[in-house]
Amino acid sequence: MSVYDVQVQGAGIVGRCLALTLARQGLRVALRARAAGGAVRDDVRAYALNRASVDLLRSLRVWDALPASTRTPVYDMRVRGDAPGAELEFSAWEQRVDALAWIVDAPALERELESAVRFAPHVTPVVEDVDAELLAICEGGASSARAARGIAFERHDYGQRAIAARLVTSRPHRGIAHQWFASPDVLALLPFDAPEPEHSAALVWSLPKARADALLALDDASFAQELMEATAGAVGEIRMASPRAAWPLQLGRAECWTGDGWALVGDAAHVVHPLAGQGLNLGLGDVRALARVLAAREPWRPLGDARLLRRYARERAAPTRAMGELTDALLRLFAREGDPWRELRNRGLTLVDRIVPAKRWLVARALGS
Repeated sequence: MSVYDVQVQGAGIVGRCLALTLARQGLRVALRARAAGGAVRDDVRAYALNRASVDLLRSLRVWDALPASTRTPVYDMRVRGDAPGAELEFSAWEQRVDALAWIVDAPALERELESAVRFAPHVTPVVEDVDAELLAICEGGASSARAARGIAFERHDYGQRAIAARLVTSRPHRGIAHQWFASPDVLALLPFDAPEPEHSAALVWSLPKARADALLALDDASFAQELMEATAGAVGEIRMASPRAAWPLQLGRAECWTGDGWALVGDAAHVVHPLAGQGLNLGLGDVRALARVLAAREPWRPLGDARLLRRYARERAAPTRAMGELTDALLRLFAREGDPWRELRNRGLTLVDRIVPAKRWLVARALGS
């Protein structure tokens, strides 16, 4: 008999959440991290989490342990096109929810998950593979465990890079998230409360690679000035509060997600463009679905049974594919140049803003409800 029921390969946010969730079912979980690689740099990532993801973290007793300054609610969102008056606004009040999303500091979330794992009685960190009924692969888009199984991963490189940083703004954020679609750029400023409460923001700026490289070469003052021009002063004066980080952007999907004794979870199964802020939410949706399928299995069926695991893959196929196609379509629409495309996308923003049921449907999908 195996000492462990499940080996979770990958100890990032998704991997740790899966390990903790399965341990709450009484399963014996081995959590194996990737080998450490290179020097650790300042992590400036922030995630936009939906209600379903927050509920999962709360059930794991992680959410309420986060310092208040590391989880900032979004009450309103303003999306702007590249023409005067082309705007789309969402509000938590209009959607009848307490918040549209929560912006969470990635390092703080990882620290609290690491602490939770240390005190979880059924989770054991391991440094080598163990004998387990099920291998859950949560290593991310460059998963070596996935590649070792010969699983094809279809990738589309957007030729873009995302730049992330933390900022301080002269105007208070008031819980408002801003997003600009300025062909071919997509720029988001997300409200945050560190380092300065009410006057901080997390930046995610997606740009063509050459333009991104040029911006990364600027000093902080010049980069902040570029941001001021791109945002037309919507948040006031901008000051850099962190180093800048950058990574290439892709759309990706594994050809199959499950097999006899293994399952792909999170970015190991699917990668989307960050313009909708749904990457981690999709991964945590995978966690909930896989845990639910395993908990509902027949008493005689082993955890690694291929037919059982296909239930998880079927459940997650539609929402992950839909989000990938939606973000891809939006990016292509807003990246196209020329007056007809410019008029189409800007009219579209204005039209959706006037249709309350359509806005409520979009928010419900984003909230995971």
